[in-house]
Parts: sequence; structure tokens; C-alpha cells
Amino acid sequence: MRIAIVDYGMGNLHSVAKAIERLGYEAAVSGDAAGILEADGILLPGVGAFGDAMEQLAASGLDGVLRQAAGSGTPLLGICLGMQLLFTESEEHGLHEGLGLLPGRAVRFSPEGGLKVPHMGWNRLQFKQPEHPLLAGLDEGHVYFVHSYHVQSEREGDLLAVTDYGQPVTAMVGRGNVFGMQFHPEKSSELGLALLRNFLTLVESGATGQLSKDG
Repeated sequence: MRIAIVDYGMGNLHSVAKAIERLGYEAAVSGDAAGILEADGILLPGVGAFGDAMEQLAASGLDGVLRQAAGSGTPLLGICLGMQLLFTESEEHGLHEGLGLLPGRAVRFSPEGGLKVPHMGWNRLQFKQPEHPLLAGLDEGHVYFVHSYHVQSEREGDLLAVTDYGQPVTAMVGRGNVFGMQFHPEKSSELGLALLRNFLTLVESGATGQLSKDG
């Protein structure tokens, strides 16, 4: 099974690769379009600003590659900023267009209760769709977040898990073959690794379905 971790100059690529290897799979960190399109599953990590990330993806042509891969049914998992990039747009430092695979917008935190921004640390996942294959066999628990912006999804049905940080926060999304985790699964101990394992199991089984624009 071929797993590609998209290298576009931004992201915790090697820590994600090591987590995949700990689970007994091989992952190739790659910015090569052909290699990504030939992969059985794709991970899109990201750290930094949304606009900068989209510029990097566009400059390398990888924005189109990711849209093509997602449209063809290849399982795609966005991590942290990578999850936000899956959506329509972000308000971070001006309005920036995303990959547009899922409808929604990333907006800055405005948590009640004087909580600090960025949101940094361990927060508990609350499963919205516990029967979803990505959550199969797992219990709600804590995972590790680092972010100042969060996604407002336009579709309730795309929400797999949320957390609370002075306001509801989208933590996991999924539709068809496109998935996202706002937290860092590779830094989230046993639950994070179990979520990655479930994604890889879905890739291996070919049971993710197909992305649909109309739900």
C-alpha cells in the first residue's frame, strides 16, 4: 500500500511519516505529482498560515493534484492546517480561497471566558458520528491541538467530532473519501495513533466511498 505525505514546504512531515511507520506502514514524503496521484492514500499535513500554504500548493501545481486525487476517489486526510485547506476559504490575514473540497470557512477564535489564543494543548473529542468507520472501536478521549483559526463547516453531516474551547470547535470532518483532523494525531498518544490506524485501514480496504458535492 502506497501512502503519500504531501511535501509543499509547510508541515510536520517527518513526524507524521514516523507515526505511520510505527503503525507498520510505509509512507513517502513527496512533492511529485505523479507519485501523489499513484498513491493509495494521501496525507496533507500543515503548519503555518493558510494563505501561504495555498500559495505554495498553487506554485507547485499540487492544488490541482489534490483536487484530482480527491475527485478520483483516493482517500485524503488533512491534518491541522491541512484540514482547513480542504475547505472553501479562510479569513486568516485576509480572505483566501482553499481547495474547496468541503464547504466551510476557517475563522479566528473568539472563545468566551478569556481563554488564550492560540488554542494549544489537550482537549477532549466528542464524537458526533460514533458509528463512522474512522471512529470505529474508539472511545472519546483527549488529543493535542495547536491553532488560532477553526473551521465553520456548512454541513452538519460532515462533522465527525467536535471539542469545546469556550465555543464549539470542529475537530474532525469527513465526507466520502475526504477527511480532516484539526488536532495533531501524531502527537496525540494512543488515541491519535488509533485514528491514523483507522484511516489506513480504510485506505487498505478501499471502503471510503466517493466525495460528493451535494452531501
